[in-house]
Formats: sequence, C-alpha cells, structure tokens
Amino acid sequence: MYDELGNQAAVEVNPTTLYYPNPGWVQMNVHEYYELALKGMKSCAEQLRAKGIDPHTIRAIMGDGIICGIAGINEDGTAITPYINYLDSRTQEDADSLSALGLDIWARETGNPEPLCLFPALFARWLLRNDPKIHEVRKFVHNAPYILMRLAGLKAEDAFIDWGTMSGWGLGYDVEAKKWSDEQLEILGIDKALMPRIVKPWDVIGRLSPENAEFTGLPEGIPICAGAGDTMQSLLACGVYEPGHAVDVAGTCSMFCISTGGIVPGLSRKGNGLIFNSGTLPGTYFYWGFVRTGGLALRWFRDNVCNKAGDDSYYDFLSEGAKDIPAGCGGVRFLPWLTGGPEGFREVHGCFINMGMNTNQFALWRAVLEAIAGEYSEIADRCRAAGTPVDRIIITEGGSKSPLWNQIKADMTGAETLTLKTGGALALNALIGAYGAGDVEDVHAKLRAGLTETGHYVPGEKLTLPEIPFALK
Repeated sequence: MYDELGNQAAVEVNPTTLYYPNPGWVQMNVHEYYELALKGMKSCAEQLRAKGIDPHTIRAIMGDGIICGIAGINEDGTAITPYINYLDSRTQEDADSLSALGLDIWARETGNPEPLCLFPALFARWLLRNDPKIHEVRKFVHNAPYILMRLAGLKAEDAFIDWGTMSGWGLGYDVEAKKWSDEQLEILGIDKALMPRIVKPWDVIGRLSPENAEFTGLPEGIPICAGAGDTMQSLLACGVYEPGHAVDVAGTCSMFCISTGGIVPGLSRKGNGLIFNSGTLPGTYFYWGFVRTGGLALRWFRDNVCNKAGDDSYYDFLSEGAKDIPAGCGGVRFLPWLTGGPEGFREVHGCFINMGMNTNQFALWRAVLEAIAGEYSEIADRCRAAGTPVDRIIITEGGSKSPLWNQIKADMTGAETLTLKTGGALALNALIGAYGAGDVEDVHAKLRAGLTETGHYVPGEKLTLPEIPFALK
C-alpha cells in the first residue's frame, strides 16, 4: 500500500509455489496467487490501523503480473486448470511445428517472427488438447487479471486483459491495433470466445466484493483497475516511456529490454531471439531478450550449491568474496541454461566447466554473474546490428542491488549502467491506480519526478567469456 506521495505505507510478502510434475514442466496454482493476495491485503490493512491510518481512505486497487502464463477458468471465474508459466517448455514440439509453417503474419501483426514455447498461445493449445477439464473452460486468463477479477467477484463473462499483458500471448493478436487477430486465432485453433476482452490498464473493471472486504478488513466497494504486465510496469518505473531507452530487468527471469516506437523489421526477424511487446502507456513498445533462469540461477546457486536457502544476506557475502576473483574467473565458465538452452542448444543444460583445484564458491559465483551478463551482451550486439543503439542501460529489480554485477554488465555490454531510486513496479501500480481513480492527471510528470540516480557504472576493459573447449550439441 502506498500513500498519495508514493511512500510505502504497508507491505506484506508471501511466496508462491512452483510444481514440476514432469521434466520440462513448470506450473502453479493461480488460485494460490489470489489467496496470498487476500492474505497480504489483510495484513496491510492491520498495519494501517496500527499506524492510525483509516483503510477507508484507500482510493484504488491495482496490480501487475507475469505476462507469459495462463490458466483456464470456468463459468464462475474459478481456475480449473494448472497455471502454466514462462519457465515451462512442454510446448517445444508445437512451437517447432508452427515455426515450420513459415508464416509472416506473426512478425507483421505481433512483431514476434517465431512461435516460442513460453508463449501463452501455445499453452492454450496444449490445454485445449490435453487438459481433462477443458470442456468446462470459458476463458483463459493471466495471474494478475485472475486476482483482480476474483477480488471484484467477476464471472468468466467479465474476464479481461490489459493491452500490455495481451502482448504477452506472443501470438494471436494485432499489437498496434490492440485487438485479437481473427486470422491468427484460426491458424492457432483457438476459439476467440475463450479470449478475455481487452481493456486499458487503468480502466475500472469492478469494485472490492463484500466477501473479500470482510476477509481483508478493507472497505467494500474500492475501485479495482484492470492491472498491467510485470515487465511493462518495471520499465515504466524506470522512466521508460519513449523510444531509445534500455533496461535490464534483473529479476527471476533476467531480461534485457529496448524501447521503440513500434515494430522494427531488423529486430522482428527469425533468429534474433527477441520478443516484442506493447507497453502500459499508449504508443509504447519494446523488444526484450531473456535468460529464462537468469535471476533464478542465482537463487539456485545460493540454495542448492551453498545450502543457504532463504538467506538473502548470503548474496552479499558471495559478491564480496567474488570481488577478489579476476575477471574471467581463471577460465571457469557457467552455462545458465538450467531449464534448457536457447535455439540450437536445447539439449544443453546448466553446468560449470574449466574448474580446477583452486576453484571456490566465489569463483563459481562470479562465473554465474558473468554468464548472465554475457547473454545480455549478445542481445545488445543484435540490437546495434539492427541500427538500434545501446549506450545506456538502467538496471532494476533485485539484481540491481549488486554493484559487482552492475559493473560486470557495463564491462560486458560496453554500455554505461545506471541504478535508480524508484518505488519500482509496485509504486508504479499505485500511480496507475491513482490515475484510474482520477487523482493523477499527468502520469509522465509523476514518473519524471520520481526518478533519482543511485549508481553509475562506466564500462572498463571489454570482458568476454572464456571459450567453451568443446562443441555444444
């Protein structure tokens, strides 16, 4: 919860659960998201009262969520299928078969030239073919819209999606017209009736229901905005609302984003490995490349290699020790593909190579940081080759707290990197909520006023990763 000045008034964090029922499968229970949101809202309401703040002063509810993940809901608006998210690769064969069609409509209408296994459009196809309850599914929804519609007590007929999250489908829509594509949906075999209506992020889609008000201790009838995509909100929180800005979203899925005024043909071509999306605000678009287990690789190393699960301070301990490790880690290299490699290297998974008797956890840690930064460097080079300059990169999310990693990224990408003091996506959600409630008129002015530089890293000697001494297959 945030006040009218953008200050955090209350906060509650609850972890979600990932399930791995089969190799390459990663799914969740989207209803758990809703239950945890209710739990968090109840706690925040109690925190407000403890501070002498009346919860009845809350003006709006707004949220953001993962853009590459869906679940099917029944007539009552309840999820009846698993929530499949972007870490899942069960649809790889389907992606290959769609790509083999050689259609140009994907790039022309979505900016995405190749079907990818992380696209919700392919998850929908898989559910339509395999889920035993698919005959009961009335709509496909993402996690944030699911939470928000449940808070408002909406049924499937009222299901919605904002235009930024819509572009997370990857296929099936016209990104600039902000509408579902009849031609693409026919090719995909997805009934348009299963798709939620498209709205603006700040549109009010309902109000807090009596049942949820009673549970949370919040007043009934608070306006609920439609919500937005997580990456879109992170970019906006960094002041990215015009072409030419680059951002490193150093979260669980590490992403490199470059904003544009629309589809750039040189970037929307096969083999580039970039995804194109619509931003939260009108007329804003961006390309992004990603390391699916980028930030997750850091947590994996801490939890499973160092046996320090849940100890966030251990990240600082590792980075402090890694400062004494020379760039290049003495030849040690990490492949950060814990759930499978990119195109051409799908069967290659995460590993360390070139270790010796003197290799310790600090060298391995630096190798992990360099490996992910190396993926960013490749994306930056592809953008430059297409005529899109990458000279300045804003780093956000949890990874931005590591000065060592920020400098490594500057050295490997050849661009200056910056960190900013912002409220992040959560504070931006509050700002969009205030806009939806009519309490803010100029979003751009508020964005500019909320940015303060906290770190500036100048690229030093170009750092390249150690050579892999064998052929990847």
